[in-house]
Amino acid sequence: MKSVVKIITVLVVVVALSSCQDKRSRQVQYMADTDMYTPVGYETYGESTIGADSISARLPVAGTIARGNVPYDYPDTPNALLVAKDSLFSPIKVMAPNDSIRRVSKANLEQGKYLYGIYCVACHGTKGDGQGPLVMNEKFLGVPNYKDRDITEGSIYHVLMYGKGIMGSHSSQLSATERWQVVHHVEKLRTDLLK
Repeated sequence: MKSVVKIITVLVVVVALSSCQDKRSRQVQYMADTDMYTPVGYETYGESTIGADSISARLPVAGTIARGNVPYDYPDTPNALLVAKDSLFSPIKVMAPNDSIRRVSKANLEQGKYLYGIYCVACHGTKGDGQGPLVMNEKFLGVPNYKDRDITEGSIYHVLMYGKGIMGSHSSQLSATERWQVVHHVEKLRTDLLK
């Protein structure tokens, strides 16, 4: 019986001593030689082994836009829509050989139709009649029919870039060229509706 008491006493002492360890810190580190547990911090403008110039601060990736600095083609002033309507013209239209009219290429029209299907159909509908799925389900009301509006390529581009009414800006989703492609598809839809 005395041996059982000694064994129990030893176990109680071992458990008591092992429970006194700090449970908040790791007792064993797997791959302690790596930076997995102890990261190497670099000073912002201090020396570093990262780049060839030995500076830890890196230049932004080419084409990066600073937060809040979305570059627009022109400022959104109170009369910008009127100015755009009369004086903004598509740079992707080209003169066809033996033709005096500037036209849009078939590839640009097809890309415009594709982008229109992604960004515009939900509200404006596939025909441009303002009867998209969101309008039909009464999620948005008052989406115009293109044939009822006095629009030009400049005004369509302006609305795509800055938005109007409940329609928000699409400038962060579409590049300038893509916006012009959508503009030309909208013009084609309007022409079809007016027939």
